[in-house]
Amino acid sequence: MRLVYFTLICLFIVSISFCLGQEKRNTLKKPVNILFAISDDQSYPYAGAYGNKTVHTPAFNSVAKQGILFTNAFAASPGCAPSRSAILTGRYPWQNEEAGGHQTLFPLSYKVMVDVMEENGYFIGYTGKGCAPFNWKLSGRKRNPAGPAFNKIRYSNENELPANGISGVNYSANFEQFLSLKPKDKPFFFWYGAFEPHRRFEQGSGLKAGKKQEDVFVPGFLPDHTPIQTDIMDYALEVDWFDYHLGKMIKSLEEAGELENTIIIVTSDNGMAFPRAKANCYEYGIHVPLAISWPREIKGNRVVDDLISLADLTPTIFDIIGITPEGMKPITGKSFYNILSSNKQGLIDPTRTAVYSSRERHSSARWSNLGYPIRSIRTQDFLYIRNYTPERWPSGAPQMLNAHDPSQMENMYGLNAEGKFEEKAFWDIDAAPSKTYLIENHAKKEVAYYFDLSMAKRPKDELYDIKNDPYCLKNLANSPAYAKKLEQLKNKLTEFLKETGDPRHVGPDPDIFENYQRFSIMRPFPKPDWIKQDE
Repeated sequence: MRLVYFTLICLFIVSISFCLGQEKRNTLKKPVNILFAISDDQSYPYAGAYGNKTVHTPAFNSVAKQGILFTNAFAASPGCAPSRSAILTGRYPWQNEEAGGHQTLFPLSYKVMVDVMEENGYFIGYTGKGCAPFNWKLSGRKRNPAGPAFNKIRYSNENELPANGISGVNYSANFEQFLSLKPKDKPFFFWYGAFEPHRRFEQGSGLKAGKKQEDVFVPGFLPDHTPIQTDIMDYALEVDWFDYHLGKMIKSLEEAGELENTIIIVTSDNGMAFPRAKANCYEYGIHVPLAISWPREIKGNRVVDDLISLADLTPTIFDIIGITPEGMKPITGKSFYNILSSNKQGLIDPTRTAVYSSRERHSSARWSNLGYPIRSIRTQDFLYIRNYTPERWPSGAPQMLNAHDPSQMENMYGLNAEGKFEEKAFWDIDAAPSKTYLIENHAKKEVAYYFDLSMAKRPKDELYDIKNDPYCLKNLANSPAYAKKLEQLKNKLTEFLKETGDPRHVGPDPDIFENYQRFSIMRPFPKPDWIKQDE
């Protein structure tokens, strides 16, 4: 009988211990809110927390101060659509079929992070720009991959906006509406996707708003001339607008008592819409700002230098909230929850040795709608870029056919019927005063160098010493001193692409991305001289 009592007592103690342990685990996995803020075309280091004086970003700075400022975050693509799909799938663009392209379909078979979160009890929504530009309706989807839209509240008076070209969607007011509709017993995931600082900008708006020319930071691949400085000030004003609404959202969270238990992630989809930045796998095309805070769990005021891919966000979020990616394609990104939960800063995870990026077709910029395929690998010290079609123009063809007379070719630029300057070439660079300046002055000695950096053809292999050449100006691929490093990075990139099933390296059709339908404008271009006459 004593043995029975003893056994019962032991079982009771074990059960109590198990319950206490289970309660602790449940506390660690307590449902947490997530506010994901993503700007449209913002390069590192254009945020105040990085020391940049051109922009005014108190909200980003606050998130960085309360949490972690990342110095080495990279987009999976230098273009918005493939970058955003990589975030939501946790997979690299080359793994996502049409969803790895631009102005294409987003196949229904690619279940995304927000769908899984909704199935696990999260209240979800987005404002502004979701996962775009895709034709998700023709894919059979009933909503944008980022979730249900909250875009109905708009500014009624244009005078409330700081410049022309800025979206009339009142992002923060829509977020407040989202919070008011959230059931009390549910955590939320909200995607705040500003349309800023996407082109076009109101010329002179930055200077008009009080920005100072002497504070402007011009990266080394652009001439430090007044038209470029003015363009960057206009860009910076739109970065400020994105940050302004983020600040209002943070205040709403604080007033609702939700701030302590909300993870705030602030980043951008790709780099700034300037020549040699956006749509390029150079630093200013893929290197983006990133700050993450979670007052309840993350030790703040830390700076982390580990290499982070935005494709790592989905597995990290799943790791934090303790759910599995049921129904999703296999995730390639790697969780960095170990970094978030650490008390350290600097370099934390020694296994993070590289990040990868890619691009295929961006705009309609070449004959037969061809793209400019690139793959890249970025380590702490080096960036290696592989250009698969060096015979093509990287920023688009320098001439196009006259749509009214296909036998005639139009030059790089000219005047339209209204007598205004009109760009007619290099369509893989967004229309911009900086682009115009390079084209109009390309024959001048002080500009020709920068024009060639952005528009001239490129070799198959490019290698840059990022520590000493952050603007990617000196290609070391042909230097004997870097031959070993070049071979090492080429092999590592190829191995990763094969391992992750890149069609450019495995499968029957390496050019499959050229064949996906594009749902946007198609421009006419002359047949290039490297195309066989019978094609």
